[in-house]
Amino acid sequence: MNASLKLNLGCGRFPLPGHVNVDISLASGPDLVCDLDRFPYPLASERFERIDASHVLEHLDHPLEAMRELHRLLCPGGELCVKVPHFSRGFTHPDHKRGFDVSFPLFFDETMSPWYTGTPFFLKRLRLRWNAQPYLKRYVAGRVSRFLAWAVGCVIDRIANLAPMVFSRLFSYWVGGFEEIEFVFVRRGA
Repeated sequence: MNASLKLNLGCGRFPLPGHVNVDISLASGPDLVCDLDRFPYPLASERFERIDASHVLEHLDHPLEAMRELHRLLCPGGELCVKVPHFSRGFTHPDHKRGFDVSFPLFFDETMSPWYTGTPFFLKRLRLRWNAQPYLKRYVAGRVSRFLAWAVGCVIDRIANLAPMVFSRLFSYWVGGFEEIEFVFVRRGA
């Protein structure tokens, strides 16, 4: 890999050390202010070995176009970690435009015509999370509640991630929905 930079998109008030932190709001103090709905992004191609996009794509008008742009920014073999709300809980925030499902990676798999969008990514890992974003829970829940949610979440996550393709649909409504689905993609191509 010829790059050594890491990118954190939509950092908000949670910048990641060692990353170029990007946000639309100057108030959050990012390294770069950028509207992620405007393409191309003002960053060099094939520059980043890792891109983190935690709870960003659900706010964008064109997430598939954003994925194409993230592919451009990653160096070959680079990793893209996308965390988004699962469809079963995706619309709990007033600014969310969509929720996501385990089918999202099909749009980046060349063998999955007619869904393939022309942006080749290899899915390295998919993970459902019942209790996500623990750093935000401190604002709304006490210590005991947070611990109980964590413990229950560990059990639910372990079961659900045995077969995410099945449990994403079948199991999600039995447990009140999943808060998050995480995809780790690897950039294909040279």
